[in-house]
Amino acid sequence: MIGFGGDYNPEQWDPATWAEDDELMRRARVTTATVGVFSWAILEPAEGSYDFGWLDDTLDRLHGNGISVTLATPTASPPPWFTFAHPDAMTVTADGTRLTHGSRDTYCAASPAYREAALRIATQLARRYCGHPAVTRWHIHNEYGTICWCDHAAEAFRRWLRDRYRSLDAVNEAWSTSFWSQRYSAWEQILPPRATQYLPNPAQSLDFKRFWSDELLAAYTEQRDEIRRHDPGAEVTTNFILAAWQPIDVWRWSREVDVVAIDHYLDTTDETEGHADIAFAADRARSFNGGRPWVLMEQAASLVNTGGVMAHRAAGRVVMDSLGYVARGADDVLFFQWRASRGGSEMYHAALVPHTGPVSRIFREAVQLGETLECIGEVAGSEVRADVAILYDADSRWALETRSLPSDHLSYLGQIRAIHRMLWEAGVTTDFAPLGADLSGYRLVVAPTLYIMPVAGVDAIRRYVREGGHLAVTFFSGIVDEAHRIHLGGYPGPLRDVLGVRVEEFHPLRPGVTIALDDGSSGTVWSELLRSEGAEVMASYADGLGPAITRHAYGAGIAWYLSTQPRSLHDILRTAGVSPVLPGLPPGVDAVRRGRYLFVFNHGDTPTVLPVSGTDLLTGQTVTTVQPSSAVILTHDPERRQLLA
Repeated sequence: MIGFGGDYNPEQWDPATWAEDDELMRRARVTTATVGVFSWAILEPAEGSYDFGWLDDTLDRLHGNGISVTLATPTASPPPWFTFAHPDAMTVTADGTRLTHGSRDTYCAASPAYREAALRIATQLARRYCGHPAVTRWHIHNEYGTICWCDHAAEAFRRWLRDRYRSLDAVNEAWSTSFWSQRYSAWEQILPPRATQYLPNPAQSLDFKRFWSDELLAAYTEQRDEIRRHDPGAEVTTNFILAAWQPIDVWRWSREVDVVAIDHYLDTTDETEGHADIAFAADRARSFNGGRPWVLMEQAASLVNTGGVMAHRAAGRVVMDSLGYVARGADDVLFFQWRASRGGSEMYHAALVPHTGPVSRIFREAVQLGETLECIGEVAGSEVRADVAILYDADSRWALETRSLPSDHLSYLGQIRAIHRMLWEAGVTTDFAPLGADLSGYRLVVAPTLYIMPVAGVDAIRRYVREGGHLAVTFFSGIVDEAHRIHLGGYPGPLRDVLGVRVEEFHPLRPGVTIALDDGSSGTVWSELLRSEGAEVMASYADGLGPAITRHAYGAGIAWYLSTQPRSLHDILRTAGVSPVLPGLPPGVDAVRRGRYLFVFNHGDTPTVLPVSGTDLLTGQTVTTVQPSSAVILTHDPERRQLLA
């Protein structure tokens, strides 16, 4: 079964509306509801005083309707009484401004008072609802990511540094504090990287981001462990926030959840652009979950925010886009939220039941989606396999947010997205992998702008290529170590021998500027003064700067270096023996294989004849063509995969 439903907030409505919700959920074939995400002030109206009556009724009612519940701890939004009792627990910004109550995420996760209060409400929920037949999953908090620079954070940061470095001398060495007279002589002198006169210390800023990921993780695991103590068999997770804002090390966090859950909101109404973004988000989520099926915890029913303007996707897109997540491993397709709020800060947020009610296009599409997901329930549990992996590193991302780099226009996430987009356009399904992972199962591994290159990560990459793998490394990689200190002797530092090149100078390009290569192609974003140290030059800069793209044999494998951003990776894919999931598809049509199911999406304006035929799981009919703005799901015998290749 593919789970369908989303955030349900009955505390915002009256019993008459609850009765209507029951009927509408049955019509839409809702199977799961997330309850209690922002309900702290109602569950605990005064410190130590609890009101669970409405939640008891809600869980019993949902269970009676055959709907499973993901029960949330409400700790992302403390009630006003907590704020007034503990004003020091409020968030302080980098410039020293203490924020006030009036929104969500009004807390510092390093505050002892907040942690105690959060654990207390989680404990009360765990005691009361462990074993409740409706509760099949626990959802801790919501979108962890609030950062604070207060004195509580400073004290916790110093404790984290003591655990990591053991001595103040080691901190000074790692942070290169001999520069600008920053050497610390006492632990109490170390503060968070608050607003300062000019450029902050980049190593200190990087460690502060690492610290906050760990501090937030500790807040999560406290609640998780308490829930497991009362409900040992419970599945526990939290929802990872959007890729564009991710202040946590998702690889490390993924090891602490029972199933990876993400939120994903499109920011475009364009169908092709939207599906490229869905593919990116879904491939990351599946990879974070070790290739296993994952949970789409939140998406928007229809509205997307396109640069400050709320716009509706075209009719039918909710179904097709949701299938895009399922194709890449989602076993739950959930929304924020079930019913649009009548008031509050997000009263215009999209919902499955909009303000106009069930007599609406949006609800009709919700019903259609529920029917569709019920129809393809057999897909659940199957897995997606990929021949290509992109290395994704939280440290490199955080470090590249540092000021005073050679270019203010270089974005780590932008480079990751660009590489994934090239692979998506080539019809190649892609995994993501952390540094140090076993890469032996992939034909090709791409390392975009791997700015930080620690020893463990280098060893795994070196072994992969030496044993026959194909590696592609892009510009501005291997520049610094874990402490944000330059690898001396030429870039890309520890991988120079694997790549057979030596970078002497950076020549970043301004946005929109292209640079011509002598093979007739062009590059963007970056260029470098590059010397070959044994690598074969595949393309050079037409202006005489020197080699641009190289290839080098290392052990039994091949390592490519791209000193600029190319238009495509076709030559590298061909050399590595990587083929599209379904060769011969025109632009705008993409295919994904999940287990024995082949999903094909046509984002174009004309019907596309498939190079294979099969039975469409959606209709039960034999199909050879995919109509515009639609999808088919073909089933096939795994022993006869050659028919699809």
